Amino acid sequence: MSEAVMPDAEMPDAERRAVGKFLRRMMPLLVLMLLVNQMDRTNVGFIQDELRADVGVSATAYGLGAGLFFIGYALFEIPSNMMLERFGARVWLTRIMITWGLVVVAMCFIHNVWMFYGLRFLLGVAEAGFFPGVMLYLTQWLPDSARGRGSAIFLGGSATAYIVTGPITGALLELHGMGGIAGWRWMFGLEGAISILVGFVAGFFLVSRIDDARWLTREEKDALGAAIARDKKARSREPEVSRLRLLFHPQVALLTGVFFAMTLTGYAITFWLPSLVDDIGGLSSFQIGLLTAVPWICAVIAMYTLSHFTDGAPDRRPYLAIALVVSAVGTFLATLGSPWFGLAAITLAAVGSKCSASMFWPMSQAGLDLRIAAPGLALVNSIGNLGGFVSPTLFGYLKDTTGSTNGGLYTLSAASLLAVVGVTFVRRTRAAAAPLPETAPVARESAKRA
Repeated sequence: MSEAVMPDAEMPDAERRAVGKFLRRMMPLLVLMLLVNQMDRTNVGFIQDELRADVGVSATAYGLGAGLFFIGYALFEIPSNMMLERFGARVWLTRIMITWGLVVVAMCFIHNVWMFYGLRFLLGVAEAGFFPGVMLYLTQWLPDSARGRGSAIFLGGSATAYIVTGPITGALLELHGMGGIAGWRWMFGLEGAISILVGFVAGFFLVSRIDDARWLTREEKDALGAAIARDKKARSREPEVSRLRLLFHPQVALLTGVFFAMTLTGYAITFWLPSLVDDIGGLSSFQIGLLTAVPWICAVIAMYTLSHFTDGAPDRRPYLAIALVVSAVGTFLATLGSPWFGLAAITLAAVGSKCSASMFWPMSQAGLDLRIAAPGLALVNSIGNLGGFVSPTLFGYLKDTTGSTNGGLYTLSAASLLAVVGVTFVRRTRAAAAPLPETAPVARESAKRA
């Protein structure tokens, strides 16, 4: 057994106590930050009609503005992570939350489409590095053997965010007219203020370094620090590979394409679901918010139920392919029937989308050569997430030009089916992955030492 990977049952008592204290004290705050993060990046999905009536934002302009967030996010993700390493999580994650809260508050004052574009882009810049920053923070506090639990808790917050965002945002929109202010302006102002408040709370409670944790004993600090040091030493033996070379690695390119197709569906549902629910008619903003939670509740239940069957499976590819087909069928069926039938179809698509995501990353980790797994997955995430720009932009353009979102839904169905084809070519295990040409000498040397 590798020294760097130790089952929880074999952890020294002091290390196990330290890990437990971190999970109880820090993870609830990180999950709260993620929940607010998801709410602030997706709340524009509830105010398409209001932006069109008050500001003149067309469907095309809305889709472009919703997607511009991801451009700013992608451009500044790496610099933001570098700043976190320099200044520590307490300073940098707090800065991220407060600045994105200020941008959300500024969106109260949108008066034209260019302000909408600019502030959505700035929101992406402000949020850049939050998710990967938390992932980096977990590597600084949790040994490899406990990081899976921490990541699962954090990602569970993302699923919860989709459920609670609708009702909260819908309730705030009910403030329309109070003080002569439009409901969507109240929504931005109050949700932005919540972000700022949570940011200040994070500044008081987050701890950047193990040695600074007052709630750990000296023995616990030493044990946890030693475990983290062992993990870093083990990872430092792996050669670094440039992202440019990774682009030409067939498995990385294949995984990026599959993930890009998946994000197309995920973000299309996120940004256009409230509009589709609004087509039912006769619903208040709060009722629309409640109904938008239904697909995500079903998706989360399906995701955790399916995990019991796939966690022990030797090959996740068939399950992922089935989930992608479910997503494709759901988006296609959403073009047929009444708005209520459309909601049921979108629920099916959301189930397929969330289940796909829950299986994609474990499959990806197993499908890449160990030497390129970390940078390869980072590249897959950063490029694949640009689907968050393409999807709402495409939907908005098609709605303006055709008067319907059906063209966008057909596109999503086709993308999911193409992803199914891509999944069949993904390597099953790391051992089978083809090494990069420039790492071949390293592989031969490792084989000699073995």
